[in-house]
Amino acid sequence: MTEKDRDTCALVETTDVLIIGAGPAGLWAMFEAGVIGLRCVALDALDRVGGQCTELYPDKPIYDIPAVPRCSAQDLVDRLLEQCAPFGFPIHLGQRADALERVGERWRVTSREGRIFDTAAVMIAAGNGAFEPQRVALPEAASLEGRSLHYAVRQAERFRGRRVLIAGGGDSALDWALALRGIATHITLLHRRANFRAAPATAAAVKAAEQAGQIDFVVGTLDALHETADVLTGARVKTLEGERELAFDELIALFGLVPDLGPIAGWPLDARAGRIPVDTSNYETALPGVFAIGDIALYDNKQKLILSAFHEGSLALRKAYAYAFPDRQRTHVHSSYDTALQKKLGQPTA
Repeated sequence: MTEKDRDTCALVETTDVLIIGAGPAGLWAMFEAGVIGLRCVALDALDRVGGQCTELYPDKPIYDIPAVPRCSAQDLVDRLLEQCAPFGFPIHLGQRADALERVGERWRVTSREGRIFDTAAVMIAAGNGAFEPQRVALPEAASLEGRSLHYAVRQAERFRGRRVLIAGGGDSALDWALALRGIATHITLLHRRANFRAAPATAAAVKAAEQAGQIDFVVGTLDALHETADVLTGARVKTLEGERELAFDELIALFGLVPDLGPIAGWPLDARAGRIPVDTSNYETALPGVFAIGDIALYDNKQKLILSAFHEGSLALRKAYAYAFPDRQRTHVHSSYDTALQKKLGQPTA
């Protein structure tokens, strides 16, 4: 143990696998780690689990999870958490991976917030990295954030009975314009162009809602926000015809997110445009014992599917096992016959 570690020994956590990212890929990897007998710790820069699924589109339906015909993104995350729960693995939120250091045959990862993880293997399941919303570039915006200016929708009920302006033209903006129709008293969608950057079916649904009088659509850009006694009352927007005043109570600005790998981009992983090359036999990076799965993994014919991330994590953990237990031969047992696993999961055994 180094002198630095002695000074912060209460923060040092030893594990077999450290998973960076608590989205669906990371959560599935936690479960799989438990299945094959690895200890596991996860950390995420966000303040809650779920990654992009819960940050961007918690209520959006997902149709391509095997044996689950339809579920929302939040449902999927909740089910994965339930699946992981019997193992009791810790998830540290609000912790951003900062430094990576090789110590003997193991890895030492330090978070920006000061936690130290001593681990046999590291699994990067960080999606597109930590991400920040593109903010409203107006002087009045900062004081309204978190009150009446929102960069994500966490609870739709928050907007019940309110007049809502949604600014943006991508899938998230259009999805929420449609989803909030029966909740908000009035919805206005503001986009700088008449054409949207969204799925054709979603764009068509918004056009139909506009024609039905359920949504107002304005082509223009925010020019100034109006507030009275720190309460948002509306905005001035610039349109092709000139300036126009819009009255509303809540502003949801969905201009997109800026992906940022942060310190991980500086690790010796040969990152390319925010993605990390891996060996597809085990999804190991150029560093022994460091793996990358999910959207962040780069290889030929890569498909950005949740299903692909589950597959990648399962294979990566088999190789990680060899780093955690180099002198132990792991024997594969189907879960149907694994009585030890069934006991861990609280299932009755024959």
